Parts: sequence; C-alpha cells; structure tokens
Amino acid sequence: MDIIPDIINLVRCVEDAKKAFLDGDDGPPAPTNFNQLKGRLEVSRNKFPPMYLENFVEPYVNHLNKIGEAGFMNILLRDPRRIRQAGLMLDIAQAITQNGEGYNEIAIDAFEEVCSDLMDGFLSAEDRKGAKPPDEGVIPPLVKFGERLSGPYVWSVPATKSFDCKAAVVSLPPSHARIGLLGWAALGHEVTGHAILHADTGLIEELQQTVLNALQNQGFKDGLPEYWSKRIDETASDVCGILNMGPVVGIAIIGYFRGLNAARSGGEPKLSNEGGLDEHPADILRGYLAAYTTSLLSFGGAANWAQVIEAETNKDLSSVTLEGKNISAEDAKKSASIVASAIVNTKLTSLENHALGEIQNWHDSDEEIVKNDLVPVLTTLKAVSPDLEEGIYAAHVVAAAVEAGLSKDADISSIFSIMIRTLKVMHDKNPSWGPLFITQPGNLYRHSISSLFRSGT
Repeated sequence: MDIIPDIINLVRCVEDAKKAFLDGDDGPPAPTNFNQLKGRLEVSRNKFPPMYLENFVEPYVNHLNKIGEAGFMNILLRDPRRIRQAGLMLDIAQAITQNGEGYNEIAIDAFEEVCSDLMDGFLSAEDRKGAKPPDEGVIPPLVKFGERLSGPYVWSVPATKSFDCKAAVVSLPPSHARIGLLGWAALGHEVTGHAILHADTGLIEELQQTVLNALQNQGFKDGLPEYWSKRIDETASDVCGILNMGPVVGIAIIGYFRGLNAARSGGEPKLSNEGGLDEHPADILRGYLAAYTTSLLSFGGAANWAQVIEAETNKDLSSVTLEGKNISAEDAKKSASIVASAIVNTKLTSLENHALGEIQNWHDSDEEIVKNDLVPVLTTLKAVSPDLEEGIYAAHVVAAAVEAGLSKDADISSIFSIMIRTLKVMHDKNPSWGPLFITQPGNLYRHSISSLFRSGT
C-alpha cells in the first residue's frame, strides 16, 4: 500500500521560516579594519586542517598582504553596498574568522558538515561513475553566518579565486543557527546547485541551451523558452538540490518561499505567481519544477511525493505573469515538466556524456535511511547515537529533520536542535577536518570481494 507523505505540520514550518527571516540577529560585524583583520586571520589559521590552509586561508592572507591596506580600503570604497568584490572579500574573511574563533561553534560545524557532505556526494569516485572531476572547485565550501536579509547564498569558486581561494563560501542568515528548519534544505540548492554548476567549465551554458531547445522543440513560444533558459542557474540549482537531498527539498521550497513572502509583505504566506526581470523563476514555477523533478527521482515513493508537492503548489496558483506576459496554468506546468526532464536526463558533453540524474539521485536506500533510521528517532525527540551507522550522511539527517518537522504534532524546535547536534557529531568525525589532506571523504571506502565481509567485523 502506497504511503502518502505527511506534511500536516507545514503551516508551522512556514511560520518558523517567517520567524527566522524576521529575526533581528545580524551576526558578527564585518571585519573592515585591515590591521585587526590580519591579526584575527593569523590566530584563526591554526584552527584549519591542511586542505583549507593550503587552498583557502593562506592564499587569502597572501592576497591581502599583496594589496595592502590601501587596496583593501579601495575595494571597500568601490563597493559601498558590499554586494560584489567588497562583499566577497569580507565574506571570505568571515568564513575564516567565524570558523577560527568559534562563533556559534556547534551550529557552524553542523553547517560545514552539510556542505561538505553534499559536495562529497556529487564528487566522490563512487558517484561520478566515469565523469571526470570538475575543472575547479573540488574542495568543499567554507561556511559563515551573516547577511540576514540576503537569505542563503553562495560565492562559487570562479568568484573566490579572485582572492586566490579554491573553495566556495556558503552563507546562511544568523537566525538559522537556531531556527529556520526549512532553510537548511536550501543548502542543496546552494552547494550541489550553484557551487557545483560553476565548477564544470561549460556546464551552465550547455544546460541553458538544452532547456531552450527542449521547450522550443515542444512548440512553446511567447518568450517562455527564453524565460526559463535565462534563469538556468537558479532553475538547475533547484533541480540539483532535490537530486541530492531528496523530495523534502521540493516541499521545503514551497514552505520557505511562503514564509519569506509573508515576512516581507505582512500578508498571506503564498507563492508568488509573478516573475519579473530578476534571475529567479516565479515562485509558482519553482513549485511545479520541484514536483516534476521529484517525479524523476529513483525511489519508489517518488510519484506520491510529486503529487503532494504539485497539490500544495496548486493551492497558490492564480494568474501567472512572467515579464508582463500572461501564461496559462497549463503552459506553466507543462514547461516546468519539460525543464525538469531536460536538466535531469540529458547527457551533457561537459559531464563526459553523463546526465546530472546519473551522477546523483535519491534512491530507495536513501529514503529508507530517512524514514526508518532517522525520522523515528527525531520525532521521539531522542538524541541520535553518536555511533552512526555507515551509509548515513549529513544530507540524510537534514532530510529526516525536515520530514520529521512536517509531520503531525512535530516539535520543530527540538527536532532542529537534535539535527544540529547530530551534524556536529558527524563533523567531528569528518576526515577532511583532520590532519590528512582529504578532499572527498566518500573516497575513503574499502572495496571488499563480497558483501559477506562487513567493514569492522
């Protein structure tokens, strides 16, 4: 008998997302004093493993030494809103100092573990299946809390390498160290989306052309193929997040945007049906994209989850307007379905004739870990054992926490706290943060001649 996913607590999860957005915590102030920053970086460098020292911390410090205080101040003056080069420069500094100085240590280590795991899952030898490593950006991102009004975001390696750094930087609002469960599901979008998509040369451009061709070949006009293809970065990132963290990301997208829209407008928590000129597709399209991407996942319950996500999106459907043009509900849904299939299933030259859905997907084994191993523990509010079984990863823990939070009578605050503590335990065991130079912990795997031989027995 098919089990219909339980999302009865979605309203409270939306309220939690709204509360997180309205939270006034701005996090640590930006380190704009050059000499003070240099001293803090020197102290912080001792807290990093060799991989990050060699590829991130020391190159950044050397770059600052090269430009000097005058160059540092010039960058700040040229970007007073701190949304481009100055914002990047300060965010890299915060990623180092927050980690090095122990700011929100438990939460930041939990945050780092999710990003490390998501990157590892996409890049490890087990999952690449013959596709070469990305051209750049094989080191997991460093993380920081800050920029509360900017939401989750990432500086990908093509940006950070302007300061000689070889890893991305991912940011969450400071409130998300304490609340905002659905926001953690957005990390798949940032890491396996933006950070990964920009690490393979030509991948974004090939996906853009693939989506444009797929829609044009199905006879879509009125600018709809161009609308989707111009927004390929955000669109493909949504898809990659679901491929890597499972179906709960789809429902989390809906709940998160409802919470943000309610916080911003003071009105009802609904998805927007209007798409303007910015780089993000309209909320309503992202809801349908999530549903149809979920339907393409490789686990048995994919169809049920897809139906639930589509039905939830339908609740907010009104009159879809994209760049001033009215789009029928039928075209909105059909185009989202075509885009999802094109991104998931098309074999791409930039991935050595592999499809994104081949490199990473959500399988029955993943769903079983979430439903059978983790959700029952999280919903009974018991601490997850520090001796986690092999095969349980950070993405599973976040997915399970979101699924547990969506269920009837869930205590979201307690589930969030257990999620953070569990992820912290996993981070403390992560070999990438030990004395060895290890970029993908997933590659540390013993291949036995038979499954009869169990690791550690």
